[in-house]
Amino acid sequence: YQGACGVFVGDTILLVLTALGAASLLRSNPALFMVVKYAGAAYLAWLGVNLVWAAIQKWRSADAPQDQAIAEAPADLAHPFKRALVISLLNPKAILFLLSFFVQFIDPTYETPAIPFLILSAIVMAFSALYLSALIFAGARLAQIFRARRRLSGSLSSAVGGLFLWFGAKLATASLN
Repeated sequence: YQGACGVFVGDTILLVLTALGAASLLRSNPALFMVVKYAGAAYLAWLGVNLVWAAIQKWRSADAPQDQAIAEAPADLAHPFKRALVISLLNPKAILFLLSFFVQFIDPTYETPAIPFLILSAIVMAFSALYLSALIFAGARLAQIFRARRRLSGSLSSAVGGLFLWFGAKLATASLN
């Protein structure tokens, strides 16, 4: 749940930026959009490379004794709040949804547009809490299963790393249009 809190804080920051008109700022300032885009792409690529590297290490150590493998603390679980916060802030899906799609449901001519914005934000956060809770509980169960199957875990980690690299490449070539 530390990671989930990082996602909530990141999404809250993105919602506040959306309320303050970040979509207009990004559309009117292509250089700023490029900085955000390439920072997000670089971070996704970095995550992908780290996942692939960790998968290679799992494959190499698949024959290591289980006691040694259990005693080692996984490096990728260090600082889950900060890690999730950065991922959330640089998440292209969240940025595009909140800055492009989300604002379409807010009527600027409404007397107090902040009220529907807050209602929509609360709905998004509630569904995010449900979704992340399901991921946490399913992930805990899957982690138990994959601890015993290191090669399978390594293969899946490398596949996810490849997806992150692909997402980074897609983000690097994205445009506002």
